[in-house]
Amino acid sequence: MPRKLTPDLWLFALVLALVSLGVVMVYSASAIMAADRFHDPLYFLKKQLFWAVLGVCALWAGMLFDYRRLERLVVPLLAVSFVLLVLVLVPPFGQEINGTRRWFRAGPVSFQPVELAKFSLLLYLAAFLTRRQEMIETFSQGLLPLLLVAGGMAGLTVLQPDLGNAMVLVILTLALAYLGGARVSHMGLIAAASLPMIAAAIAMKPYRLRRMAAFMNPWDDPQGSGFQIIQSFLALASGGWLGRGLGESKQKLFYLPEAHTDFIFAIVGEELGLAGAVVVVALFVLLVWRGLRIGLRAPDAFGSYLALGLTIMLATQTLVNLGVVTGALPTKGLPLPFMSSGGSALLMALFSTGVLLNISQHAGTV
Repeated sequence: MPRKLTPDLWLFALVLALVSLGVVMVYSASAIMAADRFHDPLYFLKKQLFWAVLGVCALWAGMLFDYRRLERLVVPLLAVSFVLLVLVLVPPFGQEINGTRRWFRAGPVSFQPVELAKFSLLLYLAAFLTRRQEMIETFSQGLLPLLLVAGGMAGLTVLQPDLGNAMVLVILTLALAYLGGARVSHMGLIAAASLPMIAAAIAMKPYRLRRMAAFMNPWDDPQGSGFQIIQSFLALASGGWLGRGLGESKQKLFYLPEAHTDFIFAIVGEELGLAGAVVVVALFVLLVWRGLRIGLRAPDAFGSYLALGLTIMLATQTLVNLGVVTGALPTKGLPLPFMSSGGSALLMALFSTGVLLNISQHAGTV
């Protein structure tokens, strides 16, 4: 198969712009808190720069590695992902932070295995839909095997507990199954059957019930469960059209929890205003457009499903994060891709982009 000389330069530029803006905003949102907690205002900036540089290297590696060879790695990566999802629940392998076991930690470096699991699941889905396209309309041989793999990963993720990423795993599976030709009636029955399980998962954890109550009316408990989203509202509202100015946020002064991670978009809105927030959203919209374009132009079914899946994954996480920050969705611990402070999420997002860029190099060549 002949190969194009260049990848999708639009996608490459969009991702670099988001990562660069993310580094700036992480420093702005975290400097005062880092100085108070770690006696180093550059603490989170240095971590973000480290992961950004490592992530760009991963992007480059993903762009140079022929995506078709990834199909051979489906089984090994699935096996590694399941093992890691189990081990992270077992002390002393998994690091407990704030009552959750989601990370492996080695000194200052931590890794969240669910990030690898999402990528491995997408590889499996793309390979399955490519090889068994004619069976996807049947439930037992089409949709059921996909749900068993995704359900196993989601179940282990819920145990961490991490309901947000567990739901992302299921959404990715249903979205790609739909694109592959699965019957809507089958997926509707699965969605209906899963609602009681989701309700039970929420009811089993009091903090999830408090989050749902805060979502419905945060002002019922403004100093408790509603505190974080109210502070997010204040940050977004006080930014006005053009913002307070870079570095001038008031909510990051120990008011808004997780200002440099899950709620970094609120700081963007406060410091850069509606104009800056619209620019960030526009960058993500363009990124999703380029990803979908790559998927639709991919030279084979595996590349098409993989590119569409990676794009849907980035789009889903972006929509959930923006929905949480703006109060349109209940609070979930999902970072804003490319911008939130965090290591493994940024690393895997950039590697996924590298795979998209590699697929784009083959698009339109046959």
